Amino acid sequence: MTQNLTTIGFDADDTLWENEHFYKMTQERFADLLQDFVDGGDLEARLLEAERRNLGQYGFGIKGFVLSMIETAIEVSEERVPAAVISQLIAAGQEMLRHPIELLPHAEEAVKEISEHHRVLLITKGDLLDQERKLAQSGLGELFDGVEIVSAKTSGVYRTLFDRHGDGADRAMMVGNSMASDVRPALEAGGWGVFVPHNLTWAVEHAEPPDGHGRYHEISDLSALGQIVTAIG
Repeated sequence: MTQNLTTIGFDADDTLWENEHFYKMTQERFADLLQDFVDGGDLEARLLEAERRNLGQYGFGIKGFVLSMIETAIEVSEERVPAAVISQLIAAGQEMLRHPIELLPHAEEAVKEISEHHRVLLITKGDLLDQERKLAQSGLGELFDGVEIVSAKTSGVYRTLFDRHGDGADRAMMVGNSMASDVRPALEAGGWGVFVPHNLTWAVEHAEPPDGHGRYHEISDLSALGQIVTAIG
């Protein structure tokens, strides 16, 4: 019997393992270091503005985040920020890059369950070396039939990847915590999109849910994914 669904793509950060939590911790440290120059709320807005502005140059990931913090520190302090603060921001980024992986609940079980009957892919954005490190530490690497670390997740990218590793986007599903990067582009490509909300999601990844779309699903955690996959057939 022909399967309707043959290929499942998983996002990595904040879908399979914790990520944004460490960014938030570093942002709090950033606010403490810059408190003599700017209000915390304004600093957060200025940092987000810099991150959005720099995505095209630095891409996604910790290195771009650190560079955006440094740029913001220089701007809000009118170039008066001490070198010692810049040094601490660099150290904070290096600490983030060394932080051990913390798998999210049901992540390992879900990937193992799905991999028994479907091709499973890891499709993630971010710095190549950092994402490779996290995948190696996660212990999940051998479960994936393919790993793709991309600069952006668009409908065109999903079509290409699901053609390359599967039977096309119309028989594929993307699972992730980002409505903007994981769900909506996968639906636009012709596949299924499963939204798994995380309590912390970067503002850049927010988007309106595609309510009423026949291929859209939302689950509270990955323990419910197997039921959806089975139901689609």
